[in-house]
Amino acid sequence: MKFTCNREMLSDAIGKVSRAVSPRSTIAALEGIYFRTEESSLYICGYNLDMGISTKILANIYEEGSIVLSSRLFCEIVRKMPGDELEITCTENLITTIKSTEAEYSIIGISASDFPELPVIEGDRRISVSQGLLKSMIGQTLFAVSDNDSRPVCTGSLFEISEDKIRVVSVDGFRLAMRTEPITSTFSTSFIVPKKTLEEISRLMEDTDDKRVEICATRRHIEFVINGCVIISRLIEGDFLDYNNAIPQNTTTEVRVNTRRMIEATERMSLLISDAIKSPVRCVFGENAVNFNCRTAIGSATDRLAAEAPNEPIEIGFNNRYLMDAFRAVSTDEMRLILGTPVTPVKVLPPEGDNFLFLLLPVRLQKD
Repeated sequence: MKFTCNREMLSDAIGKVSRAVSPRSTIAALEGIYFRTEESSLYICGYNLDMGISTKILANIYEEGSIVLSSRLFCEIVRKMPGDELEITCTENLITTIKSTEAEYSIIGISASDFPELPVIEGDRRISVSQGLLKSMIGQTLFAVSDNDSRPVCTGSLFEISEDKIRVVSVDGFRLAMRTEPITSTFSTSFIVPKKTLEEISRLMEDTDDKRVEICATRRHIEFVINGCVIISRLIEGDFLDYNNAIPQNTTTEVRVNTRRMIEATERMSLLISDAIKSPVRCVFGENAVNFNCRTAIGSATDRLAAEAPNEPIEIGFNNRYLMDAFRAVSTDEMRLILGTPVTPVKVLPPEGDNFLFLLLPVRLQKD
């Protein structure tokens, strides 16, 4: 195999696919990046058996072939090579030479036959949504995905697609995050995408509505096509929690408050809390204000924030980190908090409508 290509273009491509390379594996090829020449382009792929990322770049092909090269070593070599163009040659005994105008490396590759094939995603059940929209939906719900492997279905986000909307839901047992947006689809389906996959596609997407992402899901795998990159991932199998039953329907007390000020007040309370020193943040909603109180072994703090709140005070305790995660995910300047009793989950909503909904489980407070 022999080809030449632009160094910056190659560096950018291998930087993307290397996100799917396994850092440690009993299969040596999975710690490498797969290269294959295709007419006037170079196919590049990283795969860890759970997720694969592939892309193509323009190249001048002189001899066809394929090889797997160490991801860590090859990425560093390409990044530090001088010059704008690289010449890469692979011999039959897997010796790979990377050459520029002034520098040259020779490294040992791995046979391409050792690299496992990616799943083939077939079917016409595909939808296209704007990258900015999907990136925003994932960003607003990812914080509520569980890191606890004891409940695998909670380690990913549920995607529900119907003829008129797309919904993303994350639940970790203590909180819920949901975002719903209108779309047009010719079919309905649902699937659970792992957190790691969502993080990677978010990195590849841009904050623009001018570019699209194409999604196609089968029973076990999903494919995202983003800016010339193809991401294929396993789906999480199992039944997602019945989140609709977890959302309280009889909570009617409404509080309207400035989002930035709520974040700042929660940050001030959090100064007294750490992993070693835990205490709930006490919030008293009432009389057109939210009164904050926190007391730990190292001190105490109070704060007061103006709000549209009922005259009858309601005191609710929260985990400070869960409060911060939810408030920081709010995309509006103002938010609505829908309250019930001190032990009823609190709903966080936009000023109007319900295109996003966060659910916070209160902490049961003890008497001082």
